Amino acid sequence: MTQYPPPPYGPPPPPSMSPADEKMWATLIHLGGLFFGFIAPLIGYLVLKDRGPFVRAHTATALNFQLTLLIVYVAGYILTFVIVGIFVLIAAGILALVFSIIAAVKANQGQWYQYPMTIRFVS
Repeated sequence: MTQYPPPPYGPPPPPSMSPADEKMWATLIHLGGLFFGFIAPLIGYLVLKDRGPFVRAHTATALNFQLTLLIVYVAGYILTFVIVGIFVLIAAGILALVFSIIAAVKANQGQWYQYPMTIRFVS
């Protein structure tokens, strides 16, 4: 009588993506942060985190950056009553645009990237 191992519990792991697909999704996640804030990186992280190490690192990085920007935007809106907040909001908007484009280009080239001045919430 042959004994077989018990079947694994839970759903099977998702298949990993090809490197080209990982680069494409990482690029789209960074650009999605420009248009949809932290929502696009959050959805990307939740859906794609188990599909490959490259896309996981880029979605986590984009999510951390967008959450840090959210905190800066809230602080900037609060500080608008003291006039300083206007400059904080303008600087945050410019940095978000520049750093998101740099990150998207790096992801499209297949390079790892970390946003500067980012609080790490998700790793």
